[in-house]
Amino acid sequence: QVQLVESGGGLVQAGGSLRLSCAASGSIFSMNVMGWYRQAPGKERELVAAISSGGTTYYAESVKGRFTISRDNAKNTLYLQMNSLKPEDTAMYYCAAGIATITDVEYWGQGTQVTVSS
Repeated sequence: QVQLVESGGGLVQAGGSLRLSCAASGSIFSMNVMGWYRQAPGKERELVAAISSGGTTYYAESVKGRFTISRDNAKNTLYLQMNSLKPEDTAMYYCAAGIATITDVEYWGQGTQVTVSS
């Protein structure tokens, strides 16, 4: 069983940066694909970025060039560096592990709130 705990969310002005971290209680080495989802009020949860155990990454078009996903298997930690934040990035951000498909996720974190003010 893997537990995921996110941190690093908060309130930031537009144009600012935040770094989200996701600490896993167990080994993430075997979790082929991990990622970050977000859900804004009244909207569906969407995949923001994902990374395979080999380092292959995926980014949603809306965050390409601004967000960077990375993982440290030795520290069992997943990261999301978010730069040039926009008000539309405001959402609850969730760490996910064991992503088989966009809608088939084995483990979820509890979420961390990111609020970007204009």
